Amino acid sequence: MERTLRQAADECDLVLSSGSTSASAVDVIYRVIEDRGELLLHGAAVKPGKPMLVGRLDQPDGDADADAPASDAADTAAQSAYIGLPGYPVSAMTIFRVFVAPAIRAAAGRSEPATATVEGRMATQQRHDEGRLRLLSVGLVADGDGDTLVYPVDKGSGATTSLAEADGVVAIDADTDYLDAGDPVTVKLFSPDVEPPELLGIGEADPALSELLDSLTAPRYLPLGSREGLRRLRNGVPDIAVVAGPTDEPDDAVALGDWSREWGLVVPAGNPDDVTGVADLVDRDLRFVNRETTSGLRTSLSNRVAALADERGVDRHDLVGAIDGFERTVKGVESPARRVADGRCAVGLGLRATADRLDLDFVSLGTQPVTIYAAADRTAKESVNQLRSALETLPGRCDSLSGYTFESA
Repeated sequence: MERTLRQAADECDLVLSSGSTSASAVDVIYRVIEDRGELLLHGAAVKPGKPMLVGRLDQPDGDADADAPASDAADTAAQSAYIGLPGYPVSAMTIFRVFVAPAIRAAAGRSEPATATVEGRMATQQRHDEGRLRLLSVGLVADGDGDTLVYPVDKGSGATTSLAEADGVVAIDADTDYLDAGDPVTVKLFSPDVEPPELLGIGEADPALSELLDSLTAPRYLPLGSREGLRRLRNGVPDIAVVAGPTDEPDDAVALGDWSREWGLVVPAGNPDDVTGVADLVDRDLRFVNRETTSGLRTSLSNRVAALADERGVDRHDLVGAIDGFERTVKGVESPARRVADGRCAVGLGLRATADRLDLDFVSLGTQPVTIYAAADRTAKESVNQLRSALETLPGRCDSLSGYTFESA
């Protein structure tokens, strides 16, 4: 690292690195800066991005003036500026955007780019007890009256989707303990060109839903699972929630339409292990891959395992523990099938439509309803009306999806 950094210092006015900036035993960048330059700052009272570094690096070819007094040698040695970004992607990008980019533009005599801010209200409460400046990644959505709601999309410093799904940042002062739902906030947009989505949806990933969203104008959909869709709908964040599996209609919501899909176990072509159902996962040594806990598919499988436990008169947890990979989870609706296709697993939880598309075999465990719920106070939005109209055309758009029925859509 020292050799690489010093070579960069010899070639560049500013050296920028990412990672190894904390003070643990395996973080060494700051030691290089101390030994081969000058460390000016280690850590900033900001989240995300606390472990940032600012300093100077000696240039290998920048020897001190031979005629200069020894005490002035350090002052006359050639140095390059150095900034160390944290290793987590969101932290690195936030620190660069807030601190580094403005400094580079100032040094280069470039003007700051046009920025834009939006005033809105927090959709949900946001606690903050870190005692440092919080730069909270947020998204925007219009409520039923056309007013701007601001919702957090912060998933931690390591999740790049925190920025991919965000429209801007809300700065929360270090002495602010929390923001309550309804509190006014100022959002600094990532770009003046940022526009909130016409429709915000959260919930289950589904191939038919993807076809539906493709027919809409400027939707944003976060496939966080059925449980998370219902939770955020109750909190007043999205326009719609998409839920897979049987459920009671949530309060203050309106069902816009539904369809059903065939779900089950995806296995290699030819079903070489002769898998016939959930019992094979319990009784045999078959490597399995599941969906994440918020998924409706995962809930349906859990219910099927519980039913098998009742039949055998044993505890459900005993059967779960016997399945090799029940807690091995992936996010994408096609991800388990793809792991089966490339040989990493023998069985995956999925849909018949996915199995057929990937030329895999499928063991059906039944059908599962998929329902779109709209927040009751958003049903008059133009985007929700557009969605309602698009639902009428969905059967024709999805005629190639096997295992789907659209009788009530």
